[in-house]
Amino acid sequence: MPVILQSTLLLIASNVFMTFAWYAHLKNLSAKPWWIAALISWGIALFEYLLQVPANRIGYTELSVSQLKIMQEVITLSVFVPFAVFYLNESFKWDYVWAALCLLGAVYFMFRS
Repeated sequence: MPVILQSTLLLIASNVFMTFAWYAHLKNLSAKPWWIAALISWGIALFEYLLQVPANRIGYTELSVSQLKIMQEVITLSVFVPFAVFYLNESFKWDYVWAALCLLGAVYFMFRS
């Protein structure tokens, strides 16, 4: 499997965990004290790190740190928007589209030769 694909798939999986760690408590634990939400989030984030660290180490064999970071940001937005809309029942906003277009510009500048 190509290095970029390995890194991308691991980053997607890590982002799913991190998105839940950062935001799921807003829906599921809003009645609990913040420190309970923090402890649960840290537990979820552990799985994110177990995927994210190897993703970056694998990706760094062929990509620069800047390219890895931009890839991470694109994946973050790609995971966050469906999470916000379908899991948190937020309304879809055109700002998501404009942000995605800005990120595509960032991808272009980071990945051009």
